[in-house]
Amino acid sequence: MKNIAGIPENGKKRVVIVGGGFGGLKLAKSLKKSDFQIVLIDKNNYHQFQPLFYQVATAGLEPSAISFPLRKAFQNQQHIHFRIAGLEKVDAESQAIHTDIGVLKYDYLVLAIGADTNYFGNQNIKRHATPMKSLGEAINLRNTILTNFEKALNETDEKVVNSLLNFVIVGGGPTGTELAGALAEMRNYILPKDYPELDFSRMKIYILEAAAKVLNGYSEASSVKGKK
Repeated sequence: MKNIAGIPENGKKRVVIVGGGFGGLKLAKSLKKSDFQIVLIDKNNYHQFQPLFYQVATAGLEPSAISFPLRKAFQNQQHIHFRIAGLEKVDAESQAIHTDIGVLKYDYLVLAIGADTNYFGNQNIKRHATPMKSLGEAINLRNTILTNFEKALNETDEKVVNSLLNFVIVGGGPTGTELAGALAEMRNYILPKDYPELDFSRMKIYILEAAAKVLNGYSEASSVKGKK
């Protein structure tokens, strides 16, 4: 497999960072004045602000409002290189990574590849739920929500209408709580104007949480306020 093109062998120690999320981006920026050669690799050409995915999912923000080009963060940084690539394999013995655009040697490797949705072994949830761990998934969730309202407009079976207006959120952490609140605000203030033919008093929002309270990892005051 060919080497990744355009990254010079200049005698500097090479730090390869896989992942342009909060961790990878922060590390690359902190090393910009170092004597290392930095190579940042991500499968997307943008950084995404994950705490606001729920705003995209509920049409409160456009995707462009919470993402910016990774290349812009490193303008005029001659020793920092960025490539759009997907990681396929790490060869620790030869100190190289294999990607879908080629092979790259490293002196130091940092894997900052983030997290995926954890279904805790529940295949039923995995089969039927819509995850929200990336900008693409948030957009898909937004489209699903809006499509359900359109379907409800054209449905005569009351049971089907109720199911289309029912929202079940698995997880009462910050994201689940914020998503439920955003959906409730849509139900109260926005959707009746956009869909005057639908009765949004029938729209139900449920949070399923394994712990005894929402925002379980936060202070008691935050948990009480989140539940309210």
